[in-house]
Amino acid sequence: MLDTLGNLERTHTCGELRTSNVGEAVVLMGWTAKKRDFGIFTFIDLRDRYGLTQIVVSEETANQAHEKAKNVRGEFVIAVKGTVVARTPETINKKLPTGEIEVQASEILILNDAKVPPFQLEVVGSENLASEDLRLKYRYLDLRRSQLQNNIRMRAKTIAKIREFMEMRDFIEIETPILLKSTPEGARDFIVPSRIHTGKFFALPQSPQILKQLSMIAGFDRYFQIARCFRDEDLRADRQPEFTQLDIEMSFANQEMVFRTLEGVMREVFALIDADFETPFPRMTYADAMRRFGSDKPDLRFKMELADLSEDLRETDFVPFATVLENKGEIKCVVARGKADYSRKQLDELQEFVKRYGAGALAWIKIGDELTSSLLKVLGQEKIEQLAKTANAEKGDAVLIVAGKKSVVAASLGALRVEVAKRENLIAKNLYKPLWVTEFPMFEYNEDTGNYDAMHHPFTSLMDEDVPLFKRAIEDGETELLGKIRARAYDIVINGYEIGSGSIRIHQREIQNLIFKALGLTPEKARERFGFFLEALEYGTPPHGGFAAGIERIVMILQGTDNIRDVVAFPKTASAQDLMMDSPGVVDDAQLKELGIKIVE
Repeated sequence: MLDTLGNLERTHTCGELRTSNVGEAVVLMGWTAKKRDFGIFTFIDLRDRYGLTQIVVSEETANQAHEKAKNVRGEFVIAVKGTVVARTPETINKKLPTGEIEVQASEILILNDAKVPPFQLEVVGSENLASEDLRLKYRYLDLRRSQLQNNIRMRAKTIAKIREFMEMRDFIEIETPILLKSTPEGARDFIVPSRIHTGKFFALPQSPQILKQLSMIAGFDRYFQIARCFRDEDLRADRQPEFTQLDIEMSFANQEMVFRTLEGVMREVFALIDADFETPFPRMTYADAMRRFGSDKPDLRFKMELADLSEDLRETDFVPFATVLENKGEIKCVVARGKADYSRKQLDELQEFVKRYGAGALAWIKIGDELTSSLLKVLGQEKIEQLAKTANAEKGDAVLIVAGKKSVVAASLGALRVEVAKRENLIAKNLYKPLWVTEFPMFEYNEDTGNYDAMHHPFTSLMDEDVPLFKRAIEDGETELLGKIRARAYDIVINGYEIGSGSIRIHQREIQNLIFKALGLTPEKARERFGFFLEALEYGTPPHGGFAAGIERIVMILQGTDNIRDVVAFPKTASAQDLMMDSPGVVDDAQLKELGIKIVE
C-alpha cells in the first residue's frame, strides 16, 4: 500500500546539501536512481532535477524505514526524513557535489511505485544509450537523464538572459498571432482548416516577419519576441518542424546597430558557459565565404581553405576537366595537412562522402617521399607538381580535388573540409568562433522553375550601389542581371552553424513592388498575398531592420551537442513524427465533415 504525502514538505533538494548542513533534520523527495542492499544497511541514491543525494537506512536505528526500503525499486517516488551526516574520508564521492555527506533516514514514504523502465536511464558514454526512437517514445523517462535535464535548464537560462538583455535596452516584447494567412514565400506552410469559414485555411507562421515589420509601422520602435515558428520542410539534424527563435526588429536602424545588438546578446548568452567573445565580430562577404570555404556558414576553428586550380588546368587535354571548365565550372581542392599516408580505403571513403553532395569523383595528390596522384597518368609529373604548389601543399600533405559546377564544388569541398577536420581531430573543444557573413545575393536561380527566388525573403532591401542595376534588370527585362544583385542581408555563424539571419528591410512600396515583380508575382497576385502589407507601407513606414536567431541552435553549441533533439523537451523525429504521442494522427470522419475536408488516397 502506498503512502500519502499529507502536509509533509520538502526542506531541501537532492543537489543542495553540503557539510555545512551536517546535523540538520531534513526532508528530501525524488526518484530512486539506484538501490544497494548490504544486510543491515540499505543505500539509496535519491535523484531530482537538482542532483543526487545518498540515503543510508540502518536496520538498527530505523527498522521500519529499513523494511520499507527493501521494497523500493528503481524510479519509485519516495520521501525521506532524516539527518545529514558527514561521510567518512574513504567513502567520499568526489564526483558528486553532495558527495561529502549522506542522509541517515529515520522514515521513508513510498509515494508511488514504477514499472521497470524500457531502457537504462543513466549510462556512461553516448554509445551505450538506448536507440533514439525508443527514447523518444518514452521521452518523459529520457528527460530524467541528467544530460537532457542540463540541456533544458540551459535553454531556460538562455531565454531568461535574452529577455533580461532586451528589456534593459528598451525593447518591448510583443506576442504575434499563431494563426495567420498563408503567404508562401519560403518553405511550405503548415495549414490549419477553418471550421467557421469552410474551405478557408489559416497557416502557422514560418516567422513573424511581416508582423514585426508592421510593429515598426505601428511605432513600437524596438520589438522582440521569443517566437514559436513552423516550417513544413524536409528535416536535418539541426532542424525541427517547430522551433523557437529570438525575433528582433528596430526602427531607424542601420546594419551596425543591428550588429551591435546581436553581438551583445551573444556575449551575454555565451557568458553562461564562461565563453568570452571579442567584439565586433569578424565579417566576411558571402562571395568570400563561398570562395574560401565553399560554405556560407564556415567553421573558422580550423583553416583548410579551398584553393582554385582552374587556371592551372585551363589548357588541359584531360576531357573531364576540360569539359567542366568549358561549361563555366571550376576545379578546386583542400589540403589535408600531414595526411600523405591516407590509404586507398580512406580515399575511397572520402570519395563516397563527396558524392553525397553531387561530386562525380575525388581526385588526389599525395606528397610523401614520392609524389603520387590519381591524375599522374593523365596530367603528368610536371602538372601535378604545379597543382601541389598552387594548393600550397608541402611534404606529408594530401591534396583532395573536386571538379564540377561551382555549386557542386562548393558544397562537396565545403563539407569535406569539415569531415576531414572531424576525422583528424583538428577542431579544438571549448573554442567559439563567431562570424558575420554579409552581402548575400538577393536572388538565386531556381533551375526547377526557371525563375529567380529570394535567397532570404522578399522583404530584404538591396545594397544601395546595386539598385540601378536592379532597376535595369526589371525595366529592360535583363533578368540574368538579378543573379548579381546583393542584399543588405547578414547571418551570424558560430562554429559552422548558422545561428540566425537578418536584414535591413524594404520600407518603400515602390521598391517592394519591383521585388515582387522580379520574383514573378503579378500585381494582382502580390495584392492577393500581401495587399495589407503593401498598403501599410504607404502610411509612413520608417527605415527598419532586424534579425532572427534560433534558440535551439544556440543551445546546441552551448551544450556541445550536434543533435537538435537534445535541446528540445518534446521533439519530433527526422521524419516529423512524435513517437510518444503517435502524431500526426488520424481524425474521425465527423471532424473532417465539419471542416469540409475529404481525404484523397
